[in-house]
Amino acid sequence: MKAPLNAPPLGAARRRPVALPSGEPVSFSSLPDCGAFPLVIAAQVGGLALSAWAAGRRAELEELATRHGAVLLRGFAVAGASDFERCVEGMSGGALEYRFRASPRTEVGRHVYTATDYPADQVIFPHNEHSYSPVCPQYLIFYAETPAGEGGETPIGDNREITQRIDPAVKERFLRRGVLYVRNYGAGFGLPWQTVFQTSDRAEVERYCASLGIDFEWKSNGRLCTRQIGPAMIRHPRSGEDIWFNHATFFHVTTLPAPLRQALLAEFGEEDLPPQPYYGDGAPMEAATLEHLRALYRQALRAFAWRTNDVLLVDNVLTVHGRNPYSGFRRILVAMAQTFQPKDLAVGAGELR
Repeated sequence: MKAPLNAPPLGAARRRPVALPSGEPVSFSSLPDCGAFPLVIAAQVGGLALSAWAAGRRAELEELATRHGAVLLRGFAVAGASDFERCVEGMSGGALEYRFRASPRTEVGRHVYTATDYPADQVIFPHNEHSYSPVCPQYLIFYAETPAGEGGETPIGDNREITQRIDPAVKERFLRRGVLYVRNYGAGFGLPWQTVFQTSDRAEVERYCASLGIDFEWKSNGRLCTRQIGPAMIRHPRSGEDIWFNHATFFHVTTLPAPLRQALLAEFGEEDLPPQPYYGDGAPMEAATLEHLRALYRQALRAFAWRTNDVLLVDNVLTVHGRNPYSGFRRILVAMAQTFQPKDLAVGAGELR
């Protein structure tokens, strides 16, 4: 697999086709109407185990993920969740625990989770995983153990494209002010703090928050509120590109479907919403700004039908993902790998390259 990786510097000529060395038991291609996003690596030998093939190829796969944003590994043999754990180990060095959670998930292996436990009829808006958090995963690895009978795609979007198309005035405003994330737990909606922090010990929650610069406040009836400021853009840890990376649009109440949004606002004041983002100085975000950003996320999406045993390696900075509604049984698993802290890579006003 070495030959396809003799590419020019990242950012200079991204997504060039790769040449397949003779004798390689895989092919390199793309999906119809998707260009080279994602890159498709397909097994050409029946029964080729992904855990065995990926062993020793971590550096190559990471480079391809940086070049293309996402790599779809198709046609390989993956023998359930335990074998998927081995794939994650070989591809990325091992899975991370899901801490400081924002969506309901079920752990089915060591740090391997269902992609989400939200109801099947709900659309999940595109986002970068954990971009609200002081500690983020560099990679996501999805595994289609059982694709849905109908629908249930995991659309992905090119964050390079999104970043380039953001109105410069919007970008400058976010760069200058940052994003404040306010989260309320234990109010009867959203995840309780015990699930978010994976502990029922208040002292442990306080230690976790203090270690990462998260402000916290205990309220009546066992409720908790956290507040922290994150950057709007970061410098990609491998390629050095300046990329839009935050949870402002995803967390904002106006992004929710109208019935859910109306129910929330009828029950809670804005200050008590389970999550709600603001500019870093506490000012509200303009409706037109949020709609501009939502439109760019939606326009960037590419969807493909899952096939059984598909594995999708996603660079979590360069690629956003969501979920389409579905019918029938669906089990898509996910693991997260390798951490970074956005504050260490933050791009400030006047620093864009």
